[in-house]
Amino acid sequence: MIDKIKILRGKFKQHNIDGYVVPKNDDYFTEYSKINRLKLISNFSGSAGLAIILKNENYLFTDGRYTIQSQIESGKNFKIIDTEKLINCELFKNLTLGIDPKLFTYKQIKKFFLKYSKIKFINTNLIDQIKKFKVRDIGSFFHLDKNIIGESHKSKLNKISKYLKKNKSDYLFVSAPENVAWILNIRGKDGPNTPMPNSRLIISKTKRIYLIANKTKCKKLINKKIINLNQIIDIQEILKLKGNSFVIDESTCSIYFENLIKSKFKIKKKEDPIYHLKSIKNKTEINHMIKSHVSDGAALTKFLYWIKNTNKKPITELQAQNKLENFRKQNKNYLYPSFDTIAGTGKNGAIVHYRARPENCRIIKKKDIFLCDSGGQYKYGTTDVTRTICFSKQNQNIKNIFTKVLKGHIAVATTNLMRDNIGKKIDKRARKFLKKSNLDYAHGTGHGVGFFLNVHEGPQSISKINKVKIKEGMILSNEPGFYKKNKFGVRIENLVYVKMRNKKLFFENLTMAPIEKDLINFNLLTKFEKNYLFKYHLNVYAKISRFLNSNEKKWLASLI
Repeated sequence: MIDKIKILRGKFKQHNIDGYVVPKNDDYFTEYSKINRLKLISNFSGSAGLAIILKNENYLFTDGRYTIQSQIESGKNFKIIDTEKLINCELFKNLTLGIDPKLFTYKQIKKFFLKYSKIKFINTNLIDQIKKFKVRDIGSFFHLDKNIIGESHKSKLNKISKYLKKNKSDYLFVSAPENVAWILNIRGKDGPNTPMPNSRLIISKTKRIYLIANKTKCKKLINKKIINLNQIIDIQEILKLKGNSFVIDESTCSIYFENLIKSKFKIKKKEDPIYHLKSIKNKTEINHMIKSHVSDGAALTKFLYWIKNTNKKPITELQAQNKLENFRKQNKNYLYPSFDTIAGTGKNGAIVHYRARPENCRIIKKKDIFLCDSGGQYKYGTTDVTRTICFSKQNQNIKNIFTKVLKGHIAVATTNLMRDNIGKKIDKRARKFLKKSNLDYAHGTGHGVGFFLNVHEGPQSISKINKVKIKEGMILSNEPGFYKKNKFGVRIENLVYVKMRNKKLFFENLTMAPIEKDLINFNLLTKFEKNYLFKYHLNVYAKISRFLNSNEKKWLASLI
C-alpha cells in the first residue's frame, strides 16, 4: 500500500495537482462493485468512504459504521475523519485536487470541495495506472417475466413518458443500473452480490429507449425481442439525438456524462423518478419476497439450532459463516449472498460492518455473544437479517442492553404509520429505550430493500434525517443495535413491508427467524412487548416448521 501511495504521489507533478481524491464508487455509482480503487490505495474495505492523498498526508473519510474498522485497516497510513467533516473542509484550502470526472457528480464536488479547494479533472484514472482492475465481463443480461415482476416494462415506460411531458422535457437519462434494471425488467451478473446489469438508459417522452451497454451482454434481450439491436447505442451517439432537454439525476450522473449531455442539450437536474417508483413494490413482488423470506428463515433457523445446540467443536467465525451459507444452498432457488456476511464474536461484533478473514477471525467462545448479519439473493427476492445469540448465561448489563435494543425493534415493528409516517419519526422510536441510559448507535435504524436487486435502496429509510413518506408496498429493514468497543455488538434486524388493511398502514414482518430469548431480561418488557414476541415466534413456527427436522421443530416450538 505504501508503494502504491508513492507511485500515486509521483504523478502529482505531471498533472500539476496537490492531491488526488479516490472514492469507493465505480463509474456506475453502485454500492457493491467488482472494482474497488479505495481498497487498493487505503486497504479500507468498507462499503462507503473516500480517500484524499496529498503530498505529505493521507486522509480517509468514513461514516459512523466504520469508525473501528477504518482504524484497524487504514489507521497506520491514513488520518481517519468522519465524512460529515468533509463538507467544506479547510484541510484542503487553496489546494488543487485531481479527480476522475467519471467517478464524481457536480453535486458532490460542490458540497465537499469547491468552497476552499480547486478541482482538476483528470480523464485517465491515476489508480488504474498503478494497477488495472481485471473484471471478467461475461454475464449476459436476462429478462424477468411479468409473472415475476407484476408489471410490464411498457407500463413502466408509460409512467416515465407522462413524467417527461409534465416536466416539459424530451429525455430522461437513467444513470443508475439498478433503475435500468427496474424499468426494463432486466437483471445481470455485474455486481458481486447483486443481479446488476451495468448499463445506462435514455428514455424519450415518446417512449423510445436507447440502451448504453455492452452489445454482447444484450444477446438474450435481442433474441427475446425485449430490445432491438439499433436501440443499443455508444456513449457518443447521445449527441445524435434530436430534441432540446434532458432530465438527469444529480446524485448518479457523473461530471463526464453531464458535460457530454449539456454540450448539446439543456439540462434539468432532478432525482430520477424511478427511485420512487421502484421503492413501491406491487403485490406480485411482495408475494415473491414473502416466499423468499420463508426459505431464508428456514435456513437461518437451522443454522441457529445447529450453532446453539449441536455444535460441540470450537469453530471460527469463518466456519460459522460458511455453515450458514451451506444451509441456504440447500434451497434450489438460492443464488448467492446479498452482501458479504458479517459474523463477529466478542469484540469483533462491535465492528458494525466486520468481515471475518483467515488472518483476523476469532474462535467463537462460549462466554461471548455472536452477531451474524447475512442475506441472500433468491429466485426471486432479496433478504437481509441479523441475529445476536449467546451460548452461556450472560451478565445483567448485556441482557439489559439486548433487551433495550429489542424494545426499540418492537417499537419500530408496531409503529402507527398513520401518525409516524416518515423515517425520521420512526427512528426516534427505535432509539428511545437506549437513550434513557445515554446509549445510542452510529448507523441508521433501517434502509430500503430492492426486489431481487440492491439490498440497500432508497429513497426511503429509517434514520435521523430521512423525511421520505412511508407508503404501501415499501420494504425496509428494522435494525437497531448497540456496540461496545473491544467488547461486544448487538443488532436485531428483520425486513418489513408496508401493508394496508381497513385503510390503515402498518409494518408486516418478512423475516421469519427466531429472536434470541436467552439474552432477554423479561422484567424490562411490557405485557404488550411480551405478547408481540409470542405472536412473532408463533408466526415463525407456522411459516417455517414444515421445513425443519423434528429436533429443530421441537427447539423452535420451545421459544414460543
